[in-house]
Amino acid sequence: MGRLRSTGDASGIYIGLMSGTSLDGISAAAARFTARDGGVAAELLAFVHAPYDESRRERMLAAMSGVDAREYCRLAYDLGDWLADAANDCLAAAGLTPSDVVAVASHGQTIWHEPGHSTWQLGEPAVIAERTGISVVANFRARDMAAGGQGAPLVPIADSMLFARQDDWRGLQNLGGIGNVTLVPPGGATDGLRAFDTGPGVGVIDAVTRRLVPALPYDVGGALAARGRAVDSAVDDALRDPYFSAPPPKSTGRELFGAAYADRLIAACRAGRPGATAEDCVATAVALTARSIGDAFARFVTEPVHELVLSGGGARNPALVSAISRALPRLTVRSFDALFFDGEAKEAVAFALLGYLHVSRLPGNVPGATGARGPRVLGQWVPA
Repeated sequence: MGRLRSTGDASGIYIGLMSGTSLDGISAAAARFTARDGGVAAELLAFVHAPYDESRRERMLAAMSGVDAREYCRLAYDLGDWLADAANDCLAAAGLTPSDVVAVASHGQTIWHEPGHSTWQLGEPAVIAERTGISVVANFRARDMAAGGQGAPLVPIADSMLFARQDDWRGLQNLGGIGNVTLVPPGGATDGLRAFDTGPGVGVIDAVTRRLVPALPYDVGGALAARGRAVDSAVDDALRDPYFSAPPPKSTGRELFGAAYADRLIAACRAGRPGATAEDCVATAVALTARSIGDAFARFVTEPVHELVLSGGGARNPALVSAISRALPRLTVRSFDALFFDGEAKEAVAFALLGYLHVSRLPGNVPGATGARGPRVLGQWVPA
């Protein structure tokens, strides 16, 4: 891989756990990694998704707004239990036993992320280790931030090692709660690899939907947006937020693009078009995500990228995919599912890879993406 020498062959099976900003649930992926020709080959063995019920989602939303010390303490351990449940379900789905797995790599749930200062993920790794009988690697973002980085995005190392084209540049756009893009050179070279958060993914779309149509957790199949008409003036106003014009490296989260942001977008829709319907407001949120990605490419992407591969929950929203295609008419927009495997598993596989890199004593950050002073081995080890 050309950055640090491994201390030994860490090939084997890892389970990656991911709970993202969309708060839809926990993704767990079992993947086998094999050192090969100076790089690594990956095989997805099993993937499970454990949706959050409303009470769990509300607890985490409340924690992001501020709760007492007791609730933070209890939530950290409860979330460790939920993550362990997902890991054990993934073990069963793959037909594995704990002794088959080198480590569980857990991202946990980001409660607060403040680029330039600190980051905080809950989900007690000791609980996961105890409940699964497998060693755990966790707290991946902290070391990059200690080295002056943004602590995000961390998926680019997987994008370069596992999902590159051999003959051309490729853009990989994740559409979780937050949108982020990785620009991967031919062959997955790390020189020139860049990544940054483009802004909202589906987080604002979901928040607008839940606010206006409480019976829906999100805009299922993009049906609401398809019936609506975006309020362009509201999108124009939203894109004036300084985040969008700030140059990479940069990262963001619910601290900026959360429920309060969604409420302001709804108000702007109604001010810009009196009588705007719920469908119009959801369509406006879709347009904001799509145009923010188009704007990011126009401002910051000078690499010769001709193809953009979409993954994450937003890649299953036809209205959003169509809007992104319109915002980037010169690019071929493709589905991650069609090229590799279930795109919902991508981030969990990426964290499984970070676990593999930790055990190999190889760096997991990309300084060109995070702004860190240099490559660092990420994560902290909790033995079984």
